[in-house]
Amino acid sequence: MKNFSTSGPLFSRNLSLNLNGTIMNLSTPRVMGIINATPDSFYDGSRVPEPGQAVEKAREMIDQGADILDVGAVSSRPGSEEISEKEELERLSPVLEAVRNAFPEIPVSVDTWRSGVARSVRESFGIHMINDISAGSFDPDMFTTMAKLGIPYIMMHMQGTPKTMQEDPAYKNVVDDVLQFFAERVYKLRKFGLNDIIIDPGFGFGKTQEQNYKLLGEFDSFRMFELPLMAGISRKSMIYKLLESEPEHALNGTTAAHMAVLLKGANLLRVHDVAAAKETVKIFQQIY
Repeated sequence: MKNFSTSGPLFSRNLSLNLNGTIMNLSTPRVMGIINATPDSFYDGSRVPEPGQAVEKAREMIDQGADILDVGAVSSRPGSEEISEKEELERLSPVLEAVRNAFPEIPVSVDTWRSGVARSVRESFGIHMINDISAGSFDPDMFTTMAKLGIPYIMMHMQGTPKTMQEDPAYKNVVDDVLQFFAERVYKLRKFGLNDIIIDPGFGFGKTQEQNYKLLGEFDSFRMFELPLMAGISRKSMIYKLLESEPEHALNGTTAAHMAVLLKGANLLRVHDVAAAKETVKIFQQIY
């Protein structure tokens, strides 16, 4: 049995993020609240396409203790269709403007794989970080853009595209293959001069149920990079299908999965339900 004592690697790393000049210490796991400025995300409880709705959702999450808000305008659910960069910005801009004006102190991440969108939202709204589901695979200019912007970059592993990723995901060994993917990506990013990198193994993105749980069981393997680790597992099909349920009834399963990834070294939880995630973090901290 692995030893996760407070003298072990889970607590020994001094990890942090530079968010527009403010240092966020990650020795305490942080919670990122999901705000979807899209009409078609897989969980309808996260859909807030109108600025007023987004502000109310953001207020609720902040009151519950969210450390970061993650705003996205493109659904990445299995089978989803791609929209244009113009439409993505048209969805994002009014929501970001409203949220940034209402809550200027809360760090905001934008979920996009497009370098043009990353540049635009940074210049127009001063957002703090970018969350890229493709880890630079969809846009060859993303790495150089992120290096120029100099803000934290979440890179996630995905096999295929959102439209095709669940058709027939195949790996020699899912953990080894994803580790190799990140080894190459981290090396390239550091050559460009970007060091504020967060790794997300991409639960549910081009993985079978069995592959998802293998990644979850060996999540601590990703500590080898000595970088912050994020888990986006909230209400996903790997939870509700296992429990023969639906996303609306997957909170209890999500909480169980969150505790599992915290025990394996997660520094960030990307969630729909902030209050429940903060309670999970608090219990985790009390244990250790």
